[in-house]
Amino acid sequence: MPEVTLDQIEKATHAALTYHGAEPWIATEVARAVRAAESVGNKICGLYYLESYCQQLKSGRVKGDVEPVVSRPRPGAISVDARYGFAQPAFARALPQALDAARENGTATLAICHAHTCTSLGYFTEQIARAGLIGIGFTNASPIVAPPGGKTRIIGTNPIAFSAPDGQGGIAMQFDQSTTTVALGKITMAKAAGEAIPLGWAVDANGEPTTDPAAAIAGSLVSTGGYKGWGFGLMAELLAAGMTGGVVSRDVKPLKAPEGPPHDLGQFYILMDPDVSGAFFDRMAQVQAAIDAEEGARMPGVGKKPMQVIAVEDNVWELVQSLAR
Repeated sequence: MPEVTLDQIEKATHAALTYHGAEPWIATEVARAVRAAESVGNKICGLYYLESYCQQLKSGRVKGDVEPVVSRPRPGAISVDARYGFAQPAFARALPQALDAARENGTATLAICHAHTCTSLGYFTEQIARAGLIGIGFTNASPIVAPPGGKTRIIGTNPIAFSAPDGQGGIAMQFDQSTTTVALGKITMAKAAGEAIPLGWAVDANGEPTTDPAAAIAGSLVSTGGYKGWGFGLMAELLAAGMTGGVVSRDVKPLKAPEGPPHDLGQFYILMDPDVSGAFFDRMAQVQAAIDAEEGARMPGVGKKPMQVIAVEDNVWELVQSLAR
């Protein structure tokens, strides 16, 4: 298994994307996101998606040569039309205005409209927090979750991410998680590896618990905490689709399919200035002190050190190099 540096991963990703039709500046933004995911072991949002990015650039399912259009319909509302392109460059174009709006108004929203899947939401909320603001993000995905007691898949894994600043340019807390027990990618990876999945992750088409990843994909994933997680998934659904004009999960086609209609997904972010209350950092310090007093406990997202060298499976790295030509 070869060990490759983050620089190599970013460079190869950029080369692959530009070779398949992405403008260099767009490839730069996406490659940075792939690098960030791989640096913390988030393989589902890293090189795992590169082949589909390239295939969809070639087929036109994602546009690699469009300029996002940023607007400000209200003083505290920023909107950017990704024009069926990648979410990362659209976010990059809109973030400066969103930060300004949040500082001016105390709170602001950022709607990414008509975009490709953003993969890791935390990648975006982290940027908001490193700029000194609190960030919350929502998105939806292809339907894989039935309501508790039902069998028809209505919403996706619909992740939510939260990042809080530490007041010094860093991150005090961050979580990025699906509203299902696990992300769909973990089940598809288990299927590809011929491995079983734990009970409690999914049910089959008849609503029965299953350890078979193929049966899980044909059935439904389980919401975290049952109806409680289902509620959070619905909240993400309504904000991601309703506040951006993106499609609802039931109309999202398989995200990694080489051909088909654009994803047309929305991502919705809330940005908050912690200085509005004058108490945020003091209260956060009190909570953090209580957590730190517990042996082995920590604030979510704290203590993660990005890896500089990554072990990549032989077949994956060979594929990456072939895509990069």
